Amino acid sequence: MSAIEFTVDRPFGIYLWDYFDQAYTAVMGKSANDFVFVEGETPFSTIPEVVVGCFTYLMVIFGGRYILREASAVHPKFIFQIHNLLLTLVSLAILLLLVEQLVPQLYRHGLYWTICSYDAWTPKHELLYYLNYLVKYWELADTVFLVLKKKKLEFLHVFHHSMTMVLCYTQLVGRTTVSWVPIVLNLTVHVAMYYYYFRTASGAKIWWKRYLTTMQITQFIIDLFAVYGCTYTFYANKYAPHLPNFGSCSGGEGAAWFGCAILSSYLVLFINFYRMTYKSKKTSAVPASTKGATTNGSVKKSKKI
Repeated sequence: MSAIEFTVDRPFGIYLWDYFDQAYTAVMGKSANDFVFVEGETPFSTIPEVVVGCFTYLMVIFGGRYILREASAVHPKFIFQIHNLLLTLVSLAILLLLVEQLVPQLYRHGLYWTICSYDAWTPKHELLYYLNYLVKYWELADTVFLVLKKKKLEFLHVFHHSMTMVLCYTQLVGRTTVSWVPIVLNLTVHVAMYYYYFRTASGAKIWWKRYLTTMQITQFIIDLFAVYGCTYTFYANKYAPHLPNFGSCSGGEGAAWFGCAILSSYLVLFINFYRMTYKSKKTSAVPASTKGATTNGSVKKSKKI
C-alpha cells in the first residue's frame, strides 16, 4: 500500500477502497471492483424478496410479542451491546468509503453533477449502496430486542425500519444518483445512534439523547431539499422547459416519487415524535416546579431555570 498522502482522491490520507477490496475479495472470492447489481441474480434484488422480508419482520415482532405476552422480559445485554457496536463500525465504514468516492466527484464536477449525472453512479457507489441496503435487514433486529425486552412498539419505529429497507431497494433499482445524500446523512446519524445505544447498554449516562432526534429531523429536511429539487428539475426539464431548472436528473420516476413520499412521512412522524416526547416531558415537569402554596392559598412562583 502507498504511504499516507492527503489528496482529493485520498481525503483520508490512504485509499480505503484498496483495503476494503482486499477484505471483500477474501470473503467473496472476487474483487469488489467486479460487483454488478443485477435484478433477479443478486441476493435480495427482487420485489418478492423485499415483500417477504417485510412480511417476515412483521410476523416475527408481532407474533413474538403475542407468544411472549405472559413471559418475563429478557435483557440480552451482551448480545445487544455487540449488535450496536458492530452496526456502529459497519455504518462508519460504509460512510467513510462513500465519502472517499464523493469528495473527488464534488471537487471536480460540482454538486449538480454529483447528484444528477448518470455518470456519477459508479460501480463502487452501487456496491456501497447495496451493502447499505443489506444492513437495513440487519437493523430489523433492533425491533426484536424491543420485543424481548417487552418494550412498547411505536408505529414510528416499525414503519421507519421496514420502509427504510424498501426505500433503499427502490433507489438501488431506480438508480437515483441523488441516493448518496440520504444515505450519507442516514449513516452519519446511525453512527451516533448505535454508539449511543452501545454505551447506554453498558450503563453509561449520555446527555445528548434528544439531539439524536434533532439530527434525524435535520437529516430529513436536507433529504427533502435534495430529492424534491432533483425531482423538480427533472420534470421541469422534461415537461416544462420554460420553467427555471438545472437540467435533467438521473433516476427512475417511480423511485423518485416513492423517495419523496417516504422521506416526507419520516419528517412528519419524527417531528411529531419530538413534540410528544420532549415537549410533553417539559410540560409535565411544570407542576413539580410550582409546588409550595402560601397560607392564603396562592401559589409561589418558581424561578426560571
